[in-house]
Amino acid sequence: MTRSVLADLDAVLSVARKGSFTAAALELGMSTTALSNAIAKLEQRLGIRLFNRTTRSVSLTDAGKSFVERVGPAMTDIHDAMHAAQSLQETPAGTLRINAFASAAREVMAPLILTFLRRYPQVHVDLVTEGRLVDIVAAGFDMGLRPADLVPSDMVPLSLGLYRSNAVVASPDFLRMHGKPIVPSDLYRFRCIRARLPNNALFRWRFEKDGEAVQIDVQGAITLDEQSLVRIAAQSGVGLGYIMEADVRDDLAAGRLVRVLEDWTPALPPLALYYPGRKNPPAAFRAFIQVAREFAEGNG
Repeated sequence: MTRSVLADLDAVLSVARKGSFTAAALELGMSTTALSNAIAKLEQRLGIRLFNRTTRSVSLTDAGKSFVERVGPAMTDIHDAMHAAQSLQETPAGTLRINAFASAAREVMAPLILTFLRRYPQVHVDLVTEGRLVDIVAAGFDMGLRPADLVPSDMVPLSLGLYRSNAVVASPDFLRMHGKPIVPSDLYRFRCIRARLPNNALFRWRFEKDGEAVQIDVQGAITLDEQSLVRIAAQSGVGLGYIMEADVRDDLAAGRLVRVLEDWTPALPPLALYYPGRKNPPAAFRAFIQVAREFAEGNG
């Protein structure tokens, strides 16, 4: 079986799993056009149509369902055999695919991922960030990175031990002009920077102190869906922003931003790497876990 045929079969399984050529192309790291052409050529070679395609949806034909049901387990066995062979490598090499929240990825990029790449230059890390939880096994990832309380129960967790919290921040000029909120309910009197979640819902700012939990639906002149934009807007004096403390740590130290309501934003669960239990993991996988353990011990 040639490498191109293996790639084509992986492409079929990805489209079947995602139900979308666009989503599958993103997962496979190729263009939608290239993916569509590869599937069409395979269909021509097999003499059957695997997918029903419309402008709005993609679904397996009856022949496609039968094909996927037989090919899927076989491809799993093939990839397992490849992983077993890779586990015998003396020098870690190949690709590691990691799925993470963007905020989590920012926290570990320099101290963990870049440190690993400097130590093992023959390994390629494919880091995918998104705001939703995904099934890392079904989506073809080697491991995930999430807050420890969101790690699925059937995964092997590795806590990284990082201190994490949210922070309410504003520019010094904004606070001199408008004053500081003392309790969360004070926020109703202040201009704030609203945040939109990946599911398009507006985020309610969350606070907790002495067992009392509060959520505030803040108001303001702007709504943003990316933390780096919240940071820029807060620095510019647009209003109070609610952001991961790690994303503004340097700004707080330099005085570009000032933190308020700190006693209402306690520590969050630590970040954790997680992965399925695997027999004969590749050398690159084992090496990354070892570097992650060293990183976690340094934060202990």
